[in-house]
Amino acid sequence: MSARVLWVIVLGFLAGVFLRSLAALSLSFAAFFALLAAAVILLLLSGSPRFRHGILAALALFALAGGIVRMDSAVVRDDPALAARIGSGIAIEGVVSDEPDAREGSTRLLVRADALVEGGITAKIDAGILVVAPAHAAAAYGDRIRAEGVLRLPEAFDAGAGREFDYPAYLAQDGVLYELAFARDVEVVGAGKRDPVKAAALLVKRTFLEGLALALPEPAAGLAGGITVGDKRGLGAELAETFRTVSLTHIVVLSGYNIMIVIYALGWALAKARAPRALEFCMALSVALLFALMTGLAAASVRAAVMASIAAVGKMTGRLYLASRALALVAAGMVLWNPYILAFDPGFQLSVLATAGLIAFTPIVVTRLKFITPRLHVREITATTIAAQIAVLPLLLYQTGNLSLVALPANFLVLLAVPWAMLCSAIAALGGLIFSPPVLGGVEGLGVVVGFPAYALLSYIIEAAKLFASLPFASVALPAFSAWWLVPAYGALLLFAYRKNI
Repeated sequence: MSARVLWVIVLGFLAGVFLRSLAALSLSFAAFFALLAAAVILLLLSGSPRFRHGILAALALFALAGGIVRMDSAVVRDDPALAARIGSGIAIEGVVSDEPDAREGSTRLLVRADALVEGGITAKIDAGILVVAPAHAAAAYGDRIRAEGVLRLPEAFDAGAGREFDYPAYLAQDGVLYELAFARDVEVVGAGKRDPVKAAALLVKRTFLEGLALALPEPAAGLAGGITVGDKRGLGAELAETFRTVSLTHIVVLSGYNIMIVIYALGWALAKARAPRALEFCMALSVALLFALMTGLAAASVRAAVMASIAAVGKMTGRLYLASRALALVAAGMVLWNPYILAFDPGFQLSVLATAGLIAFTPIVVTRLKFITPRLHVREITATTIAAQIAVLPLLLYQTGNLSLVALPANFLVLLAVPWAMLCSAIAALGGLIFSPPVLGGVEGLGVVVGFPAYALLSYIIEAAKLFASLPFASVALPAFSAWWLVPAYGALLLFAYRKNI
């Protein structure tokens, strides 16, 4: 398949998904585009010279129709029994379909509900429900639970600076259409169907976090959990806002950028040891897989691992055109699997853009940073930081309205410490499990000693973020603006990258 054909199919499919995401297009629109494509093909077969180059147009139209059909098939439909009870108190039974999200004051459970219980009578239902349970709810992934609460539809909320976040569409990507608010009497009534691989991965993640808690104090333990296994619960609202102010949110949760930095550091070590390039490739992919497993195979972390692998392998081979095609195929495959992520998942959008930026802009930026030492990958880390920031900036400004004026120096100073902080955090977790008193009769205090290097590095990251956030010019709040401004912004970036890389 030629590059032109690949891009036409991928972009056509994504355009179809995007259009159906924003407008309730009926399948007749898909049929119209498919018939139009068929007409173009018939003209081609007739030998008309005017349409001899129309095969690309036909492929684009077919792909557009396919995107509309795929998004339409993924739309979450109402359950009649539940739709009639919006605003009422109900009791449901179902299976917890993902890792519980513990927050301050509540625990959020994604439940695949299959039973509606009323007056001792059980009616069958099939719906995804977000159960907002008390903070002490003991349910885990794969548990079958019974919960009572008020059924309601999720609502969009104000994201600040005049921006609205489409929360219902965001939940719909997990098949969730309803919310059981103020849930009470959340009771585990049995074991449901669970993926054994995911269950085992989540067990490893919980054990790892327990080790961190034994070896490190807060907020260092919370940050360590975020940068290593994508845990979002330990930082607290104030510190999370500090990281957001200086555009360091991507390191708080495990991101493709974190993984890529670790892969680069590993590549540097293997290069120093004169290891063969094949081993470097294998280790890069193994590291990405390990991180995905350590996070419990969370969708965002799997996506981050895949994106990091594409960027890292593209850099190692020097074949950026292959990396860009791989990114296009992977992004299209992810959208094919879950079409909602294209228009409604900010994490997916930023991940794809950051990876594209790393592929397209890193070679351009690195040639202008010859004044920075290449030792310890300092020049490369700086170049990738700038490249990623360039690619995501327009979308970040649209989504958050937060223009961080200290993002580049903050990222540069912090990212140099990230791979070592991740390594030392892993050692700290292991030390906490082995040497702390509750486990294996460990020696009191020894786990804390093992965790000290991690504590020092994590404290450096936290204090650096606080220092930059405290500056009077750290960030500027921009008013909300139309998404149409993203078109010329990314058009200019595409044109610039194309001219510099041809």
